[in-house]
Amino acid sequence: MTITDAASMRRGVLVATITASSMAFIDGSVVQIALPAVQRDLGADFATLQWIVSIYNLFLGALVMVGGAVGDSIGRRRVFVLGTVLFIVASLACGLAPSAGLLVVVRAVQGVGAALMVPQSLALIAATHAEAIRGRAIGTWAAASALTTVIGPPLGGFLVDALSWRAAFLINLPVGMFALWATLRYVPESRARPAKPVDWVAGVVATIGLGGLTAGLVYLPPNGIADPVVIAGFAAAIVGLPAFVIWEARAQDPMVPLSLFGDRTFALVNLLTVLLYGALSGALFIVPYTLIGLGGYTAAEAGTAMLPMALAIGLLSRTFGSVSDRFGYRPPLIIGSAIVAAALAWLAVTRAEGGYLAGVLGPLASIGFGMSIVISPLTTAVMNAVGSGLSGTASGINNAAARVAGLLAVAVTGALAVAVFRPELASLLAGDPIDPAAAARIVAQSDRLLDIPALGDVPTAMRAPAVAAVRDAYRLAITVAIGASAALAALAAAVGLLLPTPSRRDGQLQ
Repeated sequence: MTITDAASMRRGVLVATITASSMAFIDGSVVQIALPAVQRDLGADFATLQWIVSIYNLFLGALVMVGGAVGDSIGRRRVFVLGTVLFIVASLACGLAPSAGLLVVVRAVQGVGAALMVPQSLALIAATHAEAIRGRAIGTWAAASALTTVIGPPLGGFLVDALSWRAAFLINLPVGMFALWATLRYVPESRARPAKPVDWVAGVVATIGLGGLTAGLVYLPPNGIADPVVIAGFAAAIVGLPAFVIWEARAQDPMVPLSLFGDRTFALVNLLTVLLYGALSGALFIVPYTLIGLGGYTAAEAGTAMLPMALAIGLLSRTFGSVSDRFGYRPPLIIGSAIVAAALAWLAVTRAEGGYLAGVLGPLASIGFGMSIVISPLTTAVMNAVGSGLSGTASGINNAAARVAGLLAVAVTGALAVAVFRPELASLLAGDPIDPAAAARIVAQSDRLLDIPALGDVPTAMRAPAVAAVRDAYRLAITVAIGASAALAALAAAVGLLLPTPSRRDGQLQ
């Protein structure tokens, strides 16, 4: 291969991996903007909306490390192509889904595709770029990933308003086909030698345990503890999660080496990750729904309103990374988490109301500012806590922790919102001049939160107080739900205080 051919190959690898990864990154933010439209079009209750988001994160979070091991074993290019094709097919099915239930199923397939596709991206870059130029290539991939994350919400909002929520999924088809062409044209095959065995059992058991816990949390508020789905979900979690730990402790080549958690820094940083990313994911799941349903924003306006937060993260993370190099990772983790906690508390008070500057821009930009302080030191702390031979595994565990935190946070935030909304709505309607039978029908549909069809059956003269009761009950629910996210971020800051202070070696913080 000539130097020119090698350079073209490397550029092709970057194009293919960035394009494919962008689908997975954009999908996470686009779907949240589309949820109100999905609810109206398919008649979904709020629990189903939670599943549309959570099922993707469940399979991606539980299987991403398995996906990486499969690529190392049978070929990264082969698995990358398989994951991309699966993601494209699932995206088509999402865009054509005739029901909310089927949309949940094909979102699960999307998650499996992403779990096969995403971990191969960096592995292919590392395999095709010499060490001297690898850092720049990975930096290009990271910058492009940040950019696609930034454009996700406004792009999704534009597609929903201009076309349909279905376009938010169908946009993946041309993007994915281009990624496939670039992969088949430029990307060579590679695999690890010797390849690490694939820990399939751990992936399956983790999926069952986490899926059961999510189901229990999602359906507990609307259905009660005696519901068969709730009972089965918690039973799967009680059996599956301990079984995962036991299996990993005994496995010869575990997906998650539990010995890493014997290091205090590694254990605490991953706990901080779970708390902070849980706080962020829970709040960001419900904020677009609130902007559209309570604030009257269009989908495009809601997506644009989220832009300052993403821009702050994308533009400032590198700057604060150099600050952490000078002062160590501990202060930024504490300060950044505390800023996120304060910003979420601010958002819980404003409920995204009271004017854009003070009600939306201020708290969301502050969340982005706090996260930009945290992101780079968090990665540094994870990498520094383990030897270089385990850096890939450590990074994978930390990324999986963030995904799992998001999965559980969406379930808890939605469940908390429904649990607060229903009794508050019943109380407010009891004091309104509305027919008790009509009030009972409205309360019976309270699992849909702001989208309650029974409001249309209320006589015109009584509709205004009924709508006001629904909105006031939701205001309390959103305050409690985002307040819980603020508490999680505050706990993350407290965990940061427990981190050991890095030692000084040769005059520099290590």
